[in-house]
Amino acid sequence: MSDENGTPATPRGPRPEPIRYFGTTWVEHDGGYPIRRLAVCVGSLAAAAVSCLVLRFAYQGLQIADVGKPVTLMVVVMFAVCSALAFGHTWGAFTERPDPDRQARLRGLLAIGFVGSLLAYFVRSLSEAPGEKARREEYETARAAHEKRASRRTGNPSRRRSP
Repeated sequence: MSDENGTPATPRGPRPEPIRYFGTTWVEHDGGYPIRRLAVCVGSLAAAAVSCLVLRFAYQGLQIADVGKPVTLMVVVMFAVCSALAFGHTWGAFTERPDPDRQARLRGLLAIGFVGSLLAYFVRSLSEAPGEKARREEYETARAAHEKRASRRTGNPSRRRSP
């Protein structure tokens, strides 16, 4: 699997990790990267707006059901707090890898606070692909380590002279 010059068809060394909605276009910002970022930005904002509309209908349903002020207040506070926590958790996941066990434990909170997660995607996609900075740091570190290892292995070790 090499071309006519004898170079391997697949590049050696570490490969960039794909990011959801972006694949590996985040590495060189090619392959429609700006359009994808715009789509994620607009899509997450539109989804957050639709979600707020759905929550408004739920709030009106509580008013029609006449469940009382304490229950209505408790539901509103629950969604507000869960959205704030989901925003913080999602934002933190863009800078460092989340712990899978913690992620599983917070699944319910993140489901209730989905508006916060959508808003975190929106805000982050204004400047970069969500999670790009952390993936880029990991990729650059892996590439530097690979280059360092590869540069030490020059020549045939059996031809070296003994001291």
